[in-house]
Formats: sequence, C-alpha cells, structure tokens
Amino acid sequence: MNPLWTRLAAVVLLSLGLLLPAAAHTPDISTAKLIAKDGGWTVEEGFLATDLERMFSETMNERPSADLSAPGVLEEEIGKFVQRRVVMKDAAGRPCAGKVEHAGEDPTNQDSALVVLRFSCVGELTVYDAAKLLAAQGPRGKQLVTVTGGSNPGEIMIDGKSPPLDLTKPLQTTWQLMQKFGAAGIEHILTGYDHICFLVAVILWASRVWPVVKIVTAFTISHSITLSLAALDVVTLPTTLTESAIALSIIYVAVENFFSRDTDKRWRDTFLFGFIHGFGFASGLKELNVQQQTIVPALASFNIGVELGQIAIVLALMPVLLLIDRQTGGKRNEKLVYGASAVIALLGAYWLLQRIGVIPA
Repeated sequence: MNPLWTRLAAVVLLSLGLLLPAAAHTPDISTAKLIAKDGGWTVEEGFLATDLERMFSETMNERPSADLSAPGVLEEEIGKFVQRRVVMKDAAGRPCAGKVEHAGEDPTNQDSALVVLRFSCVGELTVYDAAKLLAAQGPRGKQLVTVTGGSNPGEIMIDGKSPPLDLTKPLQTTWQLMQKFGAAGIEHILTGYDHICFLVAVILWASRVWPVVKIVTAFTISHSITLSLAALDVVTLPTTLTESAIALSIIYVAVENFFSRDTDKRWRDTFLFGFIHGFGFASGLKELNVQQQTIVPALASFNIGVELGQIAIVLALMPVLLLIDRQTGGKRNEKLVYGASAVIALLGAYWLLQRIGVIPA
C-alpha cells in the first residue's frame, strides 16, 4: 500500500474518531413513564443527559433572552422545552392542562436527565402525543413508553412515524417489544464506535475463519454474562469506570498488534475484555428503564441484536482484509495493520482521556 495513502487514511480515521461520541450508550432513545393517579397523569420523561443537552442547544432560539447562568433558570427552561413538545388530550381531543413538577438530573442515574410533567383534564385523558419531542431527538429518535394504571397498562416503543398513542387501546405484545429491543441492540453496536474499534483491532491479523469464530464466540459468552448481570441489577459498576476500562481494552488490543500476530490465542483477550464491554452494552439497555415483567425477553432480544450487529461488522471487514491479502501475494500488509492499529490506539487514548475528565466530552 502506498505510504502516502496509508498516512492519509490514518489522518482521516483519526479526525473522524475525534468527532464520534465516546460514551458507550445508545443515542436518541428516551423513555416516558405515564402514571395514572389522583384523576390525572404524571409523565416522567427520561433522557440520556448528552442527548438532552444537544436537543436543548439546537433550540436556543426559543429562549433568546433567558439568563441560563442565573440559579434555577436552566432547569426551568429545560422543563419548558419538554413541556412544549409533550401533549396529552382528553376523549374529545382537547389538550389537557400541564405543568412541570421537576426538571434536572435523574436521581437514579447520573448519566440521565429527568423531566416530570403533571396533566389534568376535565374528562378522561386518552391520548399521549410526543411527536414534537421525537422530532427534536432527530431522525433516529425513539421512545420507550411505559403505562402504569389506566385501562391498558403496558409498554410500547414509538418513533417519529408513530401515531399519537391511544391509551384506551392495548399496547404492544411481548413479541413486538422483543423485535424493537432487537433493533435497538443492533443500533447500539453499530453506533458504539468504541466496541467497533475493539473488534476491528482483534481481527486485523486474522487470515483464517476459525480464529475469528473463536474470537467472536469468546466475546459473546463473556459480554452476555455481564450484560445480563448488569441489566438485572445483580452486579453494577460506575459508568465512568466501565467506559474507561473499555477505552483501555481498545488501547491494549491495538498495541498488542505490534508485538503479536497470533490470532489463534486472541480469543483469550476478547473473553477477558468481553466482561467489561458487557457492562457497556448493559448501559444501553438500562437507559430504557424496562419494566420488571418484560426485562428477560427485552434482555434476550437486545443481546441477540448486539450479536447480529457484531457479526455484520466481522462479515463486512473480513472479506476486505482477505481481498487485500490477494492483492499483496497472500500475505497481510504490515503497514496496513500497524497503521490501523496506531489509529485505533490513539482513538482509545482520546476516549480514555475524555472519560476520566482530562479533556472535555
């Protein structure tokens, strides 16, 4: 491979990496808990804090004169931002009166924000409409809605194309929810750039299928264990610790490529580090605040989605590497592996410094 093109590719990849989110979370997914009580409804809107920060920043034109540095003003404006985008209606289609009861950090999750709204109507509340909120989340915006009380308790996943939610009708079945969680798992791995870098690094020297099968299988077994334990709240680790350890694992496997080409034994690396990555995968599932009665099917389908996304990445990369081998006489190009490994190691170091707070996220 031409050295100039190698250097250019490295610069492009590194520049792209600096623009990618470092957190191992699924972006653009929010939650809503609709709780019927005292003749009205309380709606708890939950967001990944970085998602809400982005949405709020993109709509600064809505509050041109607000002094966000004054005590309590930021929280007040965040509450107004969400309130303007969530509507509940009565049986006659009339919007119900609503007020903000809380806006700020989620006391149960340091990485999340929570806005609590209270709605009351003259008649029965029958419609929940979050279309404007989903639009603010972006084209991939989704929301897991949990309904407690009322005539049809349950869960449903909605997106920007979903109609307003009719609370008088049954919500999604367990099978329908499993399909949604499976899709969320695929999206989580395909947008989890740190996980992708890890997988790419461990197979860069692979030239046969069997070592790759062992690598992927070992990673699947170990991360499935900790994903399950974390999602079921059996074992939990601080998010900063988990994400920092994931960044360290990326650095390790990338640097290892300079000293070892033995892919037959790399399944040991992926098995060990898979335990750490499992906690990262669990964060994406736990953001959805899944109800206890559906946690097992949600966990299973989310994990299957992660595996399908992981297999897709490997199936996309291996033919490219083997094609390059054919162009270079059947031998893996050292400069390609070393160049890609150096870029991945730099990305891992950048994410590590971000996650421990040395550089701003």
